[in-house]
Amino acid sequence: MDYKDYYKVLGVEKNATQAEIKKAYRASAFKHHPDKNPDNKQSEEKFKAANEANEVLSDPEKRKKYDELGVNWANNESYSNRSADYGRGGNAYQGFDGDSQGDFSDFFEQFFSRKSGFNDNGRNGKGSNGFRGENYETEMEITLEEAYNGTSRIIQLENEKLRVTTKPGSYDGQLLNIKGKGGKGSTAALNGDLLVKIRTKANSRYIRKGDDIYMSQVVDLFTAVLGGDVVTNTINGSVKIKVIEGTQNGKSIRLKGKGMPIYGKDKEYGDLYIQLQIVLPEKLTEQQRTSFESLHQLFKPL
Repeated sequence: MDYKDYYKVLGVEKNATQAEIKKAYRASAFKHHPDKNPDNKQSEEKFKAANEANEVLSDPEKRKKYDELGVNWANNESYSNRSADYGRGGNAYQGFDGDSQGDFSDFFEQFFSRKSGFNDNGRNGKGSNGFRGENYETEMEITLEEAYNGTSRIIQLENEKLRVTTKPGSYDGQLLNIKGKGGKGSTAALNGDLLVKIRTKANSRYIRKGDDIYMSQVVDLFTAVLGGDVVTNTINGSVKIKVIEGTQNGKSIRLKGKGMPIYGKDKEYGDLYIQLQIVLPEKLTEQQRTSFESLHQLFKPL
């Protein structure tokens, strides 16, 4: 068996840290994975080589032996046998059995939506009762207003179009599990699922924190000083807020029950927080300046 420079395979220096090795391995595995490069023998070989290199270099004891033995490594160890099993039904995907690194399993699921033919237990899904289809994963982007009211999108699957509906109060990162709309299993009951991750666009006027909404409202100087009512537009329509006399800049007003719908709870809402921004007049006429100067004299301490 020929000596292989595992550092060169992963593109790292011999003094690379474990974090650098892991990062290089993940990048190579993602780039050359067979699911991304079907029928590409060159990528398949690079994927197997990265697996083999990572298996040695990610283990401090194996790496130490490899560094010490150099060209004799292949005569003393047989770690590359696992990668040779790839394509013969062996477990060449690191992270899918109990003896391999679990972090690659998470990585694989994140980027490839478990399109490896393995089930949720990390073992091949074939058995006496047939096999389960793989899960598919996609993202669905919505606005904050759509998150508030609920909405729907048409998602194109392999052979059908599927309407996915969100309820009021949906949130960023929420995962919708649509049963049976993933990969085909040996029977319809064993079909995989479609996992739809909700992504909410940022909103220039409203900020959502949990079930509460935060916004700002401009108030003129005279209303802040004398008090009065201000009409403001919220995500659920216009409301009138009362500004008390002598309101200071930055004061927040809480409107209970005017925030986001609480997901899964009928007629329950978070709160709305409105921060008041006092705006001063920028240009004064001579008459206005005289009036302000008179006021200034009145407010001077005795």
